[in-house]
Amino acid sequence: MEISRDFVRTTVIIGGILVLSSYVWGVSKMEHPEQLWGGVSKSLQKITVPFMFLAAIGFLIFWWNSLYSLSLEELQSLQFPWSENDGKGIQRMFLAYMLFLIPSMFWLESTRFHEQHAFAWTPILVIGILALASLGNILFILLAYSAYEQDIARSGWMLFGTIVLAIQVIINDLIIWSYAYPWKG
Repeated sequence: MEISRDFVRTTVIIGGILVLSSYVWGVSKMEHPEQLWGGVSKSLQKITVPFMFLAAIGFLIFWWNSLYSLSLEELQSLQFPWSENDGKGIQRMFLAYMLFLIPSMFWLESTRFHEQHAFAWTPILVIGILALASLGNILFILLAYSAYEQDIARSGWMLFGTIVLAIQVIINDLIIWSYAYPWKG
């Protein structure tokens, strides 16, 4: 199967809708949705909520610039900083988006599952899901940085979007939330 820019665009739009739907579904199924904050203090929650919105804006900035603003040749030239240009930038971008979106669809449901069952392995599942989404975010950063190094137009915006997203995904979710969550089991 050939991965085209249109295929990636469509997949990301569908994936984004599924991520948002999974959050609505998961929250609607919880008796006490505030439990999702775990052990995160009220004062930290007040700081985190604006970063959630900034992260969404950062994602949209990266998404628009990576899949709509770049020419097809620029998108194909994207590489990781340690690799050479082999024309497979679209495939790398697809991998990064899937590593980010697919785990994001399952985070809330896995947390709800842990709350209901609290098996010894459910914290590993939840943190693993957050780690995979963070890995996708790291790949975004690497691709954006490589574009920046190649002097591709709008790559500074791509890099900015990924860093803003990383503050929420990697720092607030993977590190702070995982540490503060009162894991059972």
